[in-house]
Amino acid sequence: MIEIEKKFLVLNDSFKAAAFAQNRIAQGYLSSVPERTVRVRIKGNKGYLTIKGISNDTGMSRFEWEKEIPIDEAQKLLLLCEKGIIDKTRFEVKIGNHIFEVDEFYGENEGLIIAEIELTSETETFEKPNWLAKEVTNDKRYYNAYLSNHPYKNW
Repeated sequence: MIEIEKKFLVLNDSFKAAAFAQNRIAQGYLSSVPERTVRVRIKGNKGYLTIKGISNDTGMSRFEWEKEIPIDEAQKLLLLCEKGIIDKTRFEVKIGNHIFEVDEFYGENEGLIIAEIELTSETETFEKPNWLAKEVTNDKRYYNAYLSNHPYKNW
Protein backbone atom coordinates (compact mmCIF):
# COMPACT_ATOMS: atom_id res chain seq x y z
CA MET A 1 0.00 0.00 0.00
CA ILE A 2 3.02 2.26 -0.42
CA GLU A 3 3.24 4.08 -3.74
CA ILE A 4 6.75 4.86 -4.98
CA GLU A 5 6.87 7.08 -8.04
CA LYS A 6 8.86 9.74 -9.86
CA LYS A 7 7.35 12.63 -11.82
CA PHE A 8 8.79 14.44 -14.82
CA LEU A 9 7.77 17.26 -17.09
CA VAL A 10 7.45 16.21 -20.73
CA LEU A 11 9.19 18.02 -23.61
CA ASN A 12 6.75 17.27 -26.45
CA ASP A 13 3.99 14.93 -27.53
CA SER A 14 6.23 12.35 -29.28
CA PHE A 15 5.27 9.84 -26.54
CA LYS A 16 1.79 9.54 -28.10
CA ALA A 17 3.04 7.43 -31.00
CA ALA A 18 4.38 4.84 -28.52
CA ALA A 19 1.30 4.77 -26.27
CA PHE A 20 -0.39 1.36 -26.03
CA ALA A 21 -3.41 2.73 -24.13
CA GLN A 22 -5.11 6.01 -23.39
CA ASN A 23 -8.06 7.01 -21.21
CA ARG A 24 -9.82 10.28 -20.48
CA ILE A 25 -9.86 10.98 -16.73
CA ALA A 26 -11.99 13.27 -14.61
CA GLN A 27 -11.01 13.52 -10.97
CA GLY A 28 -11.90 15.62 -8.00
CA TYR A 29 -10.96 15.85 -4.35
CA LEU A 30 -13.23 15.36 -1.37
CA SER A 31 -10.18 16.39 0.68
CA SER A 32 -7.03 17.98 -0.73
CA VAL A 33 -5.26 18.27 2.62
CA PRO A 34 -1.72 16.93 1.97
CA GLU A 35 -1.79 14.66 5.03
CA ARG A 36 -4.79 12.77 3.60
CA THR A 37 -6.07 13.42 0.12
CA VAL A 38 -9.32 11.71 -0.82
CA ARG A 39 -9.82 11.50 -4.57
CA VAL A 40 -12.74 10.46 -6.75
CA ARG A 41 -11.81 9.45 -10.28
CA ILE A 42 -13.61 8.38 -13.41
CA LYS A 43 -11.23 6.69 -15.82
CA GLY A 44 -12.87 5.52 -19.01
CA ASN A 45 -16.04 3.78 -17.83
CA LYS A 46 -14.84 2.93 -14.30
CA GLY A 47 -14.98 4.79 -11.00
CA TYR A 48 -12.39 4.83 -8.20
CA LEU A 49 -12.04 6.16 -4.68
CA THR A 50 -8.46 6.75 -3.55
CA ILE A 51 -6.93 7.86 -0.25
CA LYS A 52 -3.31 9.01 -0.17
CA GLY A 53 -1.13 10.00 2.77
CA ILE A 54 1.55 12.66 2.89
CA SER A 55 4.73 12.09 0.90
CA ASN A 56 8.03 11.28 2.58
CA ASP A 57 10.98 13.70 2.46
CA THR A 58 12.04 12.68 -1.06
CA GLY A 59 8.49 13.10 -2.36
CA MET A 60 8.69 9.61 -3.88
CA SER A 61 6.82 7.43 -1.37
CA ARG A 62 3.46 7.66 0.33
CA PHE A 63 0.57 5.53 1.51
CA GLU A 64 -2.08 4.85 -1.15
CA TRP A 65 -5.36 2.95 -0.90
CA GLU A 66 -7.64 2.62 -3.92
CA LYS A 67 -10.89 0.79 -4.60
CA GLU A 68 -13.00 0.55 -7.72
CA ILE A 69 -16.53 1.87 -7.18
CA PRO A 70 -19.59 1.89 -9.46
CA ILE A 71 -19.35 4.66 -12.05
CA ASP A 72 -22.73 6.13 -11.08
CA GLU A 73 -21.48 6.52 -7.50
CA ALA A 74 -18.26 8.14 -8.73
CA GLN A 75 -20.32 10.60 -10.81
CA LYS A 76 -22.38 11.55 -7.74
CA LEU A 77 -19.29 11.88 -5.55
CA LEU A 78 -17.65 14.19 -8.13
CA LEU A 79 -20.52 16.61 -7.49
CA LEU A 80 -19.46 16.79 -3.81
CA CYS A 81 -15.80 17.50 -4.56
CA GLU A 82 -13.91 20.70 -3.92
CA LYS A 83 -13.82 23.10 -6.87
CA GLY A 84 -11.27 22.40 -9.57
CA ILE A 85 -12.07 19.08 -11.25
CA ILE A 86 -9.02 17.76 -13.10
CA ASP A 87 -9.57 16.88 -16.77
CA LYS A 88 -6.81 14.97 -18.56
CA THR A 89 -5.95 12.13 -20.88
CA ARG A 90 -3.61 9.46 -19.57
CA PHE A 91 -1.34 7.75 -22.08
CA GLU A 92 0.44 4.55 -21.08
CA VAL A 93 3.87 4.06 -22.65
CA LYS A 94 6.10 1.03 -22.08
CA ILE A 95 9.80 1.88 -21.92
CA GLY A 96 12.09 -1.04 -21.08
CA ASN A 97 10.59 -2.92 -18.11
CA HIS A 98 8.45 0.01 -16.93
CA ILE A 99 5.26 1.78 -17.90
CA PHE A 100 5.16 5.56 -17.91
CA GLU A 101 1.77 7.15 -17.29
CA VAL A 102 1.78 10.43 -19.20
CA ASP A 103 -0.99 12.91 -18.36
CA GLU A 104 -1.95 15.64 -20.81
CA PHE A 105 -4.07 18.20 -18.97
CA TYR A 106 -6.97 20.30 -20.29
CA GLY A 107 -9.08 23.19 -19.10
CA GLU A 108 -7.45 25.25 -16.36
CA ASN A 109 -4.28 23.11 -16.59
CA GLU A 110 -3.98 23.20 -20.41
CA GLY A 111 -0.38 23.05 -21.62
CA LEU A 112 0.88 20.86 -18.78
CA ILE A 113 2.12 17.34 -19.53
CA ILE A 114 3.52 15.19 -16.70
CA ALA A 115 4.97 11.67 -16.86
CA GLU A 116 4.97 9.37 -13.82
CA ILE A 117 6.70 6.07 -13.32
CA GLU A 118 5.95 3.70 -10.44
CA LEU A 119 8.94 1.91 -8.96
CA THR A 120 9.45 -0.96 -6.53
CA SER A 121 12.07 0.99 -4.53
CA GLU A 122 13.38 4.54 -4.38
CA THR A 123 16.73 3.37 -5.76
CA GLU A 124 15.38 1.33 -8.69
CA THR A 125 16.90 2.29 -12.04
CA PHE A 126 14.89 2.74 -15.23
CA GLU A 127 15.33 3.76 -18.85
CA LYS A 128 14.55 7.42 -19.51
CA PRO A 129 12.94 8.23 -22.86
CA ASN A 130 14.15 11.29 -24.76
CA TRP A 131 10.83 13.11 -24.25
CA LEU A 132 11.35 13.38 -20.48
CA ALA A 133 12.38 16.80 -19.17
CA LYS A 134 13.02 18.09 -15.64
CA GLU A 135 12.19 15.82 -12.69
CA VAL A 136 9.49 17.37 -10.46
CA THR A 137 8.94 14.51 -8.00
CA ASN A 138 9.36 16.64 -4.89
CA ASP A 139 7.64 19.76 -6.28
CA LYS A 140 4.16 19.78 -4.74
CA ARG A 141 2.90 22.19 -7.44
CA TYR A 142 2.70 19.20 -9.78
CA TYR A 143 0.46 17.10 -7.52
CA ASN A 144 -3.04 16.82 -8.93
CA ALA A 145 -4.55 17.93 -5.62
CA TYR A 146 -2.51 21.15 -5.84
CA LEU A 147 -3.40 21.66 -9.51
CA SER A 148 -7.10 21.37 -8.70
CA ASN A 149 -6.83 24.42 -6.39
CA HIS A 150 -3.99 26.29 -8.15
CA PRO A 151 -4.41 25.76 -11.90
CA TYR A 152 -1.33 25.71 -14.10
CA LYS A 153 -2.63 28.57 -16.25
CA ASN A 154 -2.41 30.91 -13.21
CA TRP A 155 1.25 30.24 -12.43
